[in-house]
Amino acid sequence: MSSQAPAVNSVTFVGHITADPVLKQLDEDRRVCKLRLAVNDRKDQPMFIDVATFGAQADACAKYLRKGRAIAVTGRLVYHEWDDGGTRRSRHHVVGRVQFGARSDGEQPESAEPAEALEEAA
Repeated sequence: MSSQAPAVNSVTFVGHITADPVLKQLDEDRRVCKLRLAVNDRKDQPMFIDVATFGAQADACAKYLRKGRAIAVTGRLVYHEWDDGGTRRSRHHVVGRVQFGARSDGEQPESAEPAEALEEAA
């Protein structure tokens, strides 16, 4: 029996979107929506987290989310390395699911379409 703890890769962040989300078509069947989340640390310093979501969730994020909107993201942390002209680069980002919060103007969404779209993606 192994004495190692099971590997768990799960993160949850709550913050505000720093720019409008960007939807990209990866191939004929797959879409990704990329966005950046600003989250304050314990000293009230901002941290910027890159987030990617796929499929119907990506479509809903691109359609309904805008800069300044509060969201919660639950997912897994992904590490990526690449070579940039002889310089080795790396970054972490989150691949996960997005829960929509209230709009930055305090108004609630006019319809239940975002929630329905998220349920379809589940």
